[in-house]
Amino acid sequence: MARITIADIARRAGVSTGAVSYALNDRPGVSQATRERILAVAAELGWRPSAAARSLSGARTETVGLVLARDPSALGAESFYMQFIAGIESELQRRSYGLLLQVVPTLEAELATYRTWRAARRVDGVVLVDPRVDDPRVRLLSEPDALPAVVVGDPTLANGLMNVWTDDAAAIRESVRYLHGAGHRRVVRVGGTEGYVHTLIRDEAFREETARLGMEGVVARTDYTPGEGAAVTRALLEDGALRPTAFIYDNDVMALAGLGVARELGLDVPAQLSIVAWDDSALCLATYPRLSALSHDVTGFGAHVARRLFDRLDGGPVGSFLDSTPALRLRGTTGPVAERPA
Repeated sequence: MARITIADIARRAGVSTGAVSYALNDRPGVSQATRERILAVAAELGWRPSAAARSLSGARTETVGLVLARDPSALGAESFYMQFIAGIESELQRRSYGLLLQVVPTLEAELATYRTWRAARRVDGVVLVDPRVDDPRVRLLSEPDALPAVVVGDPTLANGLMNVWTDDAAAIRESVRYLHGAGHRRVVRVGGTEGYVHTLIRDEAFREETARLGMEGVVARTDYTPGEGAAVTRALLEDGALRPTAFIYDNDVMALAGLGVARELGLDVPAQLSIVAWDDSALCLATYPRLSALSHDVTGFGAHVARRLFDRLDGGPVGSFLDSTPALRLRGTTGPVAERPA
């Protein structure tokens, strides 16, 4: 196929070649609406700058991209991404790089963003988070002319891309073993979005470990928000016949909401109910009693991801890197069962 030129884009978009040049080079001279239309046409046609043009204009943009396909209101409730992004930024500033962060509503919008960034040469590489089974983003970023990428997730889904991961399965198993040793036999895992691979990995490890130990393990599904975490907790605790004695939550805000529900219902934490949060944070230390949590250095995790992306940008080989295994930090919300439900 012939190379797509700015003249081709101009004809399709109904604008001048000068307007296309302004838009593709992110320069003033066109309205925002026109710029977006030109970028969309360029992405649709599969335009990319020639190697010669790149060498003349500078091979790098000194920018890294991160797209989050999340509900902004739900995202604002989580501390994980703030810590993770802070870690990425700590490495970017060492090289005078910037972070282009975009929050989009759907996976399709995320894919469109990558295509636009590639066509317009907006970023040098991207960090892909929340991988899914048979993920179309991984397939797109595996194409020959794709942006360099690092997948934050399990190596089985990286499709040959650079990836950095944490051993969530081992962390879940450690938590279940602790709770079993403390006398708990009915435990609930309050998980997040089902489509994310890290959710499936945690679910599977939880089910396997509770079954191995002869415990009753229940998985409840939520959207990570404190409202849903509280609703699930209340429904299960108000069931007198099947009331659990322990909960493991997929984030800190749901664990805090669950602690509030337990207090409303008059349950003693941890004598009657133990609570474990995922991703330790300042919030876990600010509650009373302090939340037990699966802890790892999230800021350090983000920094590690950024370093691996720079390895790719510098021409280094693709690899898979275990960052850490979250460790159970026991605090005031976990302990032996002093009073079991009837």
